[in-house]
Amino acid sequence: MIWAFLTTILYSLSAVTANRSARLIGSTDANFWRLTWATVLLALWSHSFGYGLSGNAFPWFLLSGMIGFGLGDVALFNAYPRLGSRLTILIVHCSAAPLASLAEWLWLGTTLSWKQMLCGGVILSGVTIALAPAAHPHIDRKHLGLGVLFSIIAGAGQALGAVISRKAYQVGDAAHQNIDGITAAYQRIIAGVIICGLFLLFIKRDAVVAVFTHRPKHVPDPENRWSKAWPWILVNGLAGPSLGVSCQQWALKTTPTGIVLPIIALTPLVIIPFSWYFEKERPSPRSLVGGLIGVAGVIGLRMVT
Repeated sequence: MIWAFLTTILYSLSAVTANRSARLIGSTDANFWRLTWATVLLALWSHSFGYGLSGNAFPWFLLSGMIGFGLGDVALFNAYPRLGSRLTILIVHCSAAPLASLAEWLWLGTTLSWKQMLCGGVILSGVTIALAPAAHPHIDRKHLGLGVLFSIIAGAGQALGAVISRKAYQVGDAAHQNIDGITAAYQRIIAGVIICGLFLLFIKRDAVVAVFTHRPKHVPDPENRWSKAWPWILVNGLAGPSLGVSCQQWALKTTPTGIVLPIIALTPLVIIPFSWYFEKERPSPRSLVGGLIGVAGVIGLRMVT
């Protein structure tokens, strides 16, 4: 379970640095370049010490990345502007864990004890208390319905991506191939960076056409946003899609998704001290209460696992 704990800390740091870079250059550019940087880091390790793009499990990890990074992230970024980050994250995390447990039970036959399920429920209850809007959000029915749908799709993408990774490890073990978490993260991120790159080209298709049709005019950047964004992009790519995803894959190698994902669901709560330090955002009493309940659930889960 230590890998799941490390994932939560790294994802929290990644979220804070991602927010900084996205504010400077936009979320699409920031996401693509952090994935590209992470791919380089993971490739250096994987092709030097791991399996690179080989191994019997590679097609499964690639599929996991397509569903997790592709389906999940596209739906996630469509949910954010409709529901806001707080409600979106709440729905995604609270749907991903039970969906993953159900999928892994139906497909791989993995079962959890009632004590493990109870502790997982306590963790998600703490997340709900901490993240639920204090007042009913003023969202029209059209945006509310689409936002909830995209959030559930994002949760399903996260859940199925994790379960497919579990299947990939089984395939690797059957072939006597000891796939490490960094190699698994690398093989997954290949699909993610391709999908993100295609999405970036679609968003900026007019600018791409201009490059091939005539010399584009240089647009000055008086605030020098890119030079300010790069340090945050580098830290974000290191903490999130490289080290964070690698730790998550290490956790999934030995632990069912129904245990790993509830722990990772604590990420929005672990963000609190980082936000307090970097962004001077003081936590509310309710978020602290939710955090304590979530931590109690993790302690209980550790004791019964």
